[in-house]
Amino acid sequence: MISAPLPSSNAALKNLRRIFVLRNVVIVFLSATILALVWFSIPVPWLPVLVSIGAMLLLNGWTWWRLKSAAPVSDRLLFAQLLGDIAALTLLFYFTGGYSNPLVWMYLLPIAVAAVALPLRLMWSATALAMASYAALVFFHAPLSHLHVNDLVGIGLDTHLAGMWLGFTVSAVLVAGFVSRIGQNLRDNDRLVAEAREQMLESERMLALGALAAATAHELGTPLATINVLVGELHDTAPPELAADFKLLRGEVARCKEILSSLAASAGQIRGENAHRVALDVFLEETLQRWRDTRPALQFDCRLSGTTPAPQIVADRTLGQALVNLLDNAADASPDRVEMQGVWNRNELHITIRDHGHGLAPEIAAQAGQPFFTTKTESGMGIGLYLARTIFSRFGGHVELENQTEGGTVTRIHLPLADLIVEEK
Repeated sequence: MISAPLPSSNAALKNLRRIFVLRNVVIVFLSATILALVWFSIPVPWLPVLVSIGAMLLLNGWTWWRLKSAAPVSDRLLFAQLLGDIAALTLLFYFTGGYSNPLVWMYLLPIAVAAVALPLRLMWSATALAMASYAALVFFHAPLSHLHVNDLVGIGLDTHLAGMWLGFTVSAVLVAGFVSRIGQNLRDNDRLVAEAREQMLESERMLALGALAAATAHELGTPLATINVLVGELHDTAPPELAADFKLLRGEVARCKEILSSLAASAGQIRGENAHRVALDVFLEETLQRWRDTRPALQFDCRLSGTTPAPQIVADRTLGQALVNLLDNAADASPDRVEMQGVWNRNELHITIRDHGHGLAPEIAAQAGQPFFTTKTESGMGIGLYLARTIFSRFGGHVELENQTEGGTVTRIHLPLADLIVEEK
């Protein structure tokens, strides 16, 4: 079984990738701003500006290399990335007017990213560092004159006001386009955690059912042996007209013992050990024939078709039992007639089972498939549909129930074959 990546590490990796993209956008924006200042003949200290942008480029180069690595991404790594951004921005703003620089709003970008991507302690640390850097720029900075460009554009527009307008526009786009995506990433992470928790609960429920089955099989061994002995003695002394009934009874007892023996033999087996491969059509026909033997009076219309030769699959006994459970449910709802159609190709199997019963009432359909919920007051345990769905989902499949307008219920099974196919050697 291949373990899935941890949701938290997956979310951190996505956040690092988005920080990489966000920093690229900031670098492009700063470079375009510098080119605009050159165009308008506004003097700027080139060396520190180029050093600041170059530092961001180097940081993003390392980030690009880090994204190609298979090592997990930690929150501390994200924190260090944001500290690098704050340091580069502080250097840039120090030589370009300090707190009066119209682009000083860019401090909000690492703060916003930290707010949605980092734990509380690291988030407040990044925020405190950005605030301290801004405060330091109030007292320590190289002044930058605010020049008018009315001769160039025909309006009395101050470069500081133009920078504030441009800064607001870009910040709005960045916050909406990137920070919101990080928020969506966290929501996706919460959904994955919820799904993992649900799968863990299902596994615990199946483990409890397995323990119950093992205990039940152990307890049933003794009474079945006693019944078998008594049936043999009664058969020897029974009148001839009851001989057929006793023969049927002995056959049912033998079937119960065979099921218990199979359960004991299968317990604890790992898939692939002592398993044999069989053609898919043969597997289906053998499973259906065993089920037909238990319902000799039922009219069973079955059609199987697909690619030939059929793919070779691992003969997993639980799959056959899951199909039998669904057929039993259909036969219980429609004792006279059940229809089934199976279609396959090299990649998947589709099975449709139709009964001609009364269908499922809405309140019953809402609870169908829950453990120990049953409408069979005498013989039902309420785990057949639940086990079938669990078994098929273990192989990536699913089971759906659908009422028919003309009466009855259709059970649809979709099963991918990727985890079952045995490749030819």
